[in-house]
Amino acid sequence: MKLAENDEIVVRGPNVFPGYWNRPQQTAEVLRDGWFHTGDEGELDETGTWKIVGRIKNLIILGSGHKLSPETIEDQITAHLPDAQQVVIVGNGRGYLSAIVTGPVTREEVQTALDMVNSNLPHYKRVRAFFVRTDPFSIDNGLLTANGKLKRDLISARLKNEIDEMYQTVKTA
Repeated sequence: MKLAENDEIVVRGPNVFPGYWNRPQQTAEVLRDGWFHTGDEGELDETGTWKIVGRIKNLIILGSGHKLSPETIEDQITAHLPDAQQVVIVGNGRGYLSAIVTGPVTREEVQTALDMVNSNLPHYKRVRAFFVRTDPFSIDNGLLTANGKLKRDLISARLKNEIDEMYQTVKTA
C-alpha cells in the first residue's frame, strides 16, 4: 500500500484482482502501472496506521488549487450541531468553502459551530458562508442514495441558486 500523489490509497500484490470480467475500460481506470486505485483518500500516521479520510471523487478543489475532503470538515461541524441532519460542504472552483446545513437549526447555532471548527483549521479549510435548509436530504427527494450517502452533484445542481448566493459577497478570513 502507498499514497499516490493525490493522497489516494493504492495497493498491489497477489491479493489484488487481475481486472473486471470483460470490462477492459473499467479495468484500465482502476489498475494503472500495477497499482489498484481504491478511490479512497487516505492518511498514514507515524505509527504506520492507515486512515481513510474521504473519497477522491468527493474531493473539493478550491480556486486557489488547495484540495480537500469535505467529509472530515462536515463531521466536525455536525459534532457541534446535534440538531442538524446533514452538513454538506461546497466550494469546488470557488475562493472559499461554504456549507449547506439541513434540519431544525438556527443561523446563530450554525455560526457558533463554524466558529468553533474554523478556529482549528488552516485558512483554506475554513467555512465562510452557509445556508440553512429545513428540509433534509432524503431518498424520497432524490438527494440521498439508497444506502444514505449524499448525491453531491445533484445537491449542487438542485441548490445552485442558494449556493451561488453564498458566493455573492466577498468573505474574508
